[in-house]
Amino acid sequence: MTKDVEELLSRGVSEIIDKENLKKKLSSGKKLRVKLGIDPTSPNIHIGRAIPLWKLRAFQDLGHEVVFIVGDFTALIGDTSDKETERPMLQEEEVKSNMKTYLDQAFKILDPAKTETHYNSEWLSKLGFIEIGKMANLFGLHEFESREVIARRLKEGKRIALQEVLYPIMQGYDSVAIKADVELGGTDQRFNLLAGRTIQPLYNQESQDILTTELIEGTDGRKMSSSWGNVINITDEPNNMFGKVMSIKDELIPKYFELCTRVPLSEIDKITSEHPKEAKMRLAFEIT
Repeated sequence: MTKDVEELLSRGVSEIIDKENLKKKLSSGKKLRVKLGIDPTSPNIHIGRAIPLWKLRAFQDLGHEVVFIVGDFTALIGDTSDKETERPMLQEEEVKSNMKTYLDQAFKILDPAKTETHYNSEWLSKLGFIEIGKMANLFGLHEFESREVIARRLKEGKRIALQEVLYPIMQGYDSVAIKADVELGGTDQRFNLLAGRTIQPLYNQESQDILTTELIEGTDGRKMSSSWGNVINITDEPNNMFGKVMSIKDELIPKYFELCTRVPLSEIDKITSEHPKEAKMRLAFEIT
């Protein structure tokens, strides 16, 4: 493997399924269709959500076909993969408002001339009960219940809506619609990404490989989330963005360098060995 491919498969990567299969495909010279979807549950894409976007850009730079999907339909249903409570369904007008600049924001990272874009309402709004039933038959309720967050909510007697069970099926069908070879997402998306692998053979497609990227903590030390307001948005004004980065905990500096910048890994150790204030100023400059 080339150095670029080695970094692609390691930098900020939590897990790859099936790693050997993906390495074989990358070594073959085949152009892969690599997919990333983001639901417009808020108006801004923060740098935590940008981590898989940067990974998508890395595939793009290696000559692969990248597909960016704005989940306008899935946003209406709501993904509760990382939520301790049921996520309220959004209204169509709210989703439309949120996603107005999503492509423009994504194109701060992706090359627009080389990016295939879709809104998943293109195909999900046309699915009927028979089609949904065929896909749902591939999954057992026990598989859904075994997820850590869901298991905890059940134990605590919290409500689990049936729409939450359907969400992974819809995200999985996105992979069918665009014939994905690889899907990217954060570690909290693991179950949803695996759903695509399960559904694709039903449509005579080879199961996609999946690559999960690590999650990043926000300005308050908790997982970066628009719901908590601890985010650094990629559309923030430069002074505001710089100040937010300077406010993060010192121990997060190396992780931020690896996940949120393109600074070569060989340089990060040297930079982070400096005084934390100097290292953080360099970090803030790179992100801004």
